[in-house]
Amino acid sequence: MNSIEMASLNGGPSAVPAEAVDGLNANLRGRLIHPGDADYDQTRTIWNAMIDRRPALIARCAGTADVMAAVRFARDHNVLASVRGAGHNIAGTALCDGGLLIDLSGMRAVQVDPRARVARVGPGATLGDFDHEAQAFGLATPLGINSTTGVAGLTLGGGFGWLSRKYGLAIDNLRAADVVTADGQLRRASPDDDGELFWAIRGGGGNFGVVTSFDFDLHPVGPEILAGLVVHPLAAGREVLAHYRECARDFSDDLAVWFVLRKAPPLPFLPAEAYGKEMVILAACYAGEVSKGEAELKRVRSFGKPVADVIGPRPYTEWQTTFDELLAPGARNYWKSHNFAELSEKLVAVLLEYAGNLPSDQTQLVMDRLGGAINRVPREATAYPHRDVEFVLNVHTRWETPAEDERCVAWARELFEATAPLATGGVYVNFIPGDEARVPNAYGANYERLKALKTKYDPQNLFRVNQNIGR
Repeated sequence: MNSIEMASLNGGPSAVPAEAVDGLNANLRGRLIHPGDADYDQTRTIWNAMIDRRPALIARCAGTADVMAAVRFARDHNVLASVRGAGHNIAGTALCDGGLLIDLSGMRAVQVDPRARVARVGPGATLGDFDHEAQAFGLATPLGINSTTGVAGLTLGGGFGWLSRKYGLAIDNLRAADVVTADGQLRRASPDDDGELFWAIRGGGGNFGVVTSFDFDLHPVGPEILAGLVVHPLAAGREVLAHYRECARDFSDDLAVWFVLRKAPPLPFLPAEAYGKEMVILAACYAGEVSKGEAELKRVRSFGKPVADVIGPRPYTEWQTTFDELLAPGARNYWKSHNFAELSEKLVAVLLEYAGNLPSDQTQLVMDRLGGAINRVPREATAYPHRDVEFVLNVHTRWETPAEDERCVAWARELFEATAPLATGGVYVNFIPGDEARVPNAYGANYERLKALKTKYDPQNLFRVNQNIGR
């Protein structure tokens, strides 16, 4: 075979010489995987089962030199390329059809310097990998809420979780990164080295290059924290969420309380009669001293007649895995999202109406409470601009079979439209599904600067299989 047909950046096929493919293989310390190889299907499988794409080649990278070789191959041969970290992105942009998949999932090293309180993290690492190492020293940084989420994708979009009200976004704790840009060169991005690139990658997604390591500031957290759930029946939702809204105004930065509307799964702490019934679930995490958290949460926990209250001291690493089973890979997932400046009565009413008519047992409406330290960072300080948002809604539809696709997606879109008049118009870029062109909404007033930097660092738009920033 003299050549291999691959998808080109121009949209059509490109015949790549076989010797060029052999050259890429020779330059990898990792492996070049072809369709038909025993591990091809396993390597191209990602978290969202709705995404089924077949790359022509997979460069399974073992280090930075492999990433540089893969980027240069794609650039030199005008080949469509995608980049995979842990493969947890809702839009499925880790994969491309017919192109080159630059697979970073094996680069999972996490190195912690407990004295300097800094962690260096590989692009394939998950939150579980990070927490395992950092919590050995009672340290953490704000990341997400699911241990199988990838650090890279979450961080490049902004990144928020239970610790963000106290310590900011993941990008607010990023002190430097190593980035392979579209020219195949490795750059150091930090406040002192290539500051424009550093600005862009803090929220600008994968548009500007392939990050091969992240350096994060760490903070004292745990090993034991106060966290857990308070579960109420949906019938009490209006009263429960009205009380929550009043309490939330007085929360300290140490306290994050989100709420979830869904059918109760068969969890051991719930009575059997609650299984499959619609519930309002308050999820709380207090990042300070346990005794102070118990006092601050008393007002939330004493309201109404909950079905269950399982808030208590627990290891931080345990809390970070609490929702793993409910978010396991292999299901079909579709998200819609809005940002909100406030949790109004009208918004609550709409959410409760739709929560009473969920399209599947696994679907959930998640309202993330932000604010705190996040909103004390100037909008122009990072590519992520949403420094005035208090709540983020993730309409997380989730189901098992293709036969359910139309119903579940239509329900999510309908709820999205019903809540749009109450939203800010902005959106968290990591929550945008693949069928939605809202990238300008994700960046607001920062979008034009991002477009200019995209032209500077990636004039060919080599990194386009993502929430792409137009030029």
